[in-house]
Amino acid sequence: MRDLAVLALADDLSGAAETAAALMSSALRADIALDSGAVLSAYNAQNSGKARALVVDLDSRQSDADRAGDALAGMLAQRGPTGPRVLVKIDSLLRGNVAATLSAVGPAVLAPALPVGGRTVVDGAVRVDGTPLRETTAWGAEPGSAPDSIAQVLAPVPCRSVSLAEVRRDPRTAIAETLAAGRIPVCDAETDSDLDAVVAATPPEVALVGSGGLAAALGRSFRHGNAARRPDFAPRDDRALLVVVGTAEPGAAVQVRRLVEAGARSLDLHVDRLAHADPPPAEIERIAEAVRQQPTALRLHAPRGVDPALSRVLVRRLADTVRRVVATVEDVDLVLTGGETARGVLDALDVRALRPVAQVHHGAVLSLTADARSVVTRPGSFGDPDSLVRILRHLRPRFPSPPTTFPPTADPPTASPSTTDPARTSPPTASLPTTDPATTSPRTTSLPTTAPGLVPGSTEG
Repeated sequence: MRDLAVLALADDLSGAAETAAALMSSALRADIALDSGAVLSAYNAQNSGKARALVVDLDSRQSDADRAGDALAGMLAQRGPTGPRVLVKIDSLLRGNVAATLSAVGPAVLAPALPVGGRTVVDGAVRVDGTPLRETTAWGAEPGSAPDSIAQVLAPVPCRSVSLAEVRRDPRTAIAETLAAGRIPVCDAETDSDLDAVVAATPPEVALVGSGGLAAALGRSFRHGNAARRPDFAPRDDRALLVVVGTAEPGAAVQVRRLVEAGARSLDLHVDRLAHADPPPAEIERIAEAVRQQPTALRLHAPRGVDPALSRVLVRRLADTVRRVVATVEDVDLVLTGGETARGVLDALDVRALRPVAQVHHGAVLSLTADARSVVTRPGSFGDPDSLVRILRHLRPRFPSPPTTFPPTADPPTASPSTTDPARTSPPTASLPTTDPATTSPRTTSLPTTAPGLVPGSTEG
C-alpha cells in the first residue's frame, strides 16, 4: 500500500463517509472504497507519489463475529510491515462486532468517544450527553441490552481502562505498559483535546480503534502538511433529488416532516407488502414522477414495527426499488440515511467508490460518484430535526422556500424499536392509489401530509 498515509476500515458506509470527511479536513485527500479488492489494487497502481487516506467500507456491522473479524484481518494482511497508519472505525455506541474487531486487529488502542455527538467515555464506560449508555434507549433496536462498560463489550479480550486523569497528564506510559502486557488500552475522553492526546501517545505501528472523533483527531495530526485540494462541487438544480430514509431512529419522522414543510414530498412503502414482493412497475413510475416534480423522501411505513429477521430483506428490496427509480428518472442525486441502507443502495447501483467533497453537518457527508452523481450519506442516529432540510439547501440552494408558515405540530408517538434500519414511525398520511399486480382492486401507498393543504401531486409545502 505505497503512498497511503492512512488506511481506515469501517464497518458500515455512513461511518466510512464520516471517517473520510474527518481525515479530508486536514492535509490528506481521502477516498472511499466499497470494493476492498479491486479498488485497492487500482488505487495502489494509479496514485504514486501522493499522500492520501483510503477508507474502506467492510460492510460488516450486521455480519456475524467470525465474518467481521475475517474481513478486517484480510484487509490488514495487505498492509505490509511498513504500511500506512491504521484506523479502525467502530460505532461510538459500541454496536456491531466490537470484540471481534479488537481480536482481529492486533495491537491497538481503543478510544470510542465522539465529543461532537455528546458521546464520551468516563471510567471505562460510554456516556450519552452525560447519561450512562446502559440507561439510554440507544440500544433499543439491538438484540441485547446496552453494556455497563466497554470491558463488558470486549470480553474475553483483555483490556485496561486508561483514566481521564492519565489521558490529560500524559497517556504514553499507561498505553505503552498496557500494550506490553498484551492488553487493549481503553481510553477515557470527553473532549477533542483528550483524543488528540491519545493519537499522539499511540505508536504509529499500533492501530487506532474508535469513532469519528478519533478519526478527526488523527486528521488533525496531519495539519503540518499542505492542505489537500478538495474536488470541485457545483449544485445542480437541473437534477432531481431523492432522499432515502432507512433508519429506525425516532427523530427520522420529525426530520421528514420538516423536509415536507420545506417544500419536499414524502412517500411511504408499506413494509408488509415490501416483505413479500418488489413494488410493481406502476408504483415505480408513480415514485419516479414524484421525484421528477420535486425533491422526494422515500421511506418504509411500519406502524406495527418490523420483524428483525426481515430487516435485510427489506433493505435489499428498498435498495432495488431505488435502483429502478433512478433508472427511470436518470439524472437524480441521492441522500441516504442509515449505513446499511446507504450501502445497499450503492451496491444496487454498482457504485464501487466515492470521493468525499464536503460535510453538510457532522456525519452528513457529500460525495461524488465516478459519473458525477452527488450522494449524501448520514448515520441514522445523527442530525437535528432540520438535518434533511440543511442537506436539501446545500444540494439545491435555489430551491424555493415554502410560501406559508405552518402551525406547529406535535411530534408523532414513537413505537418500540425492532430493527436497526426501517423507519417505524410516520406522520399522518393521505392515500395515493397504486395497482396491485395480483388483483384489479386499488391499493394505497401512504403519502405523509404534515402540512395543511398538501395533497398527492401538489407542489405546495
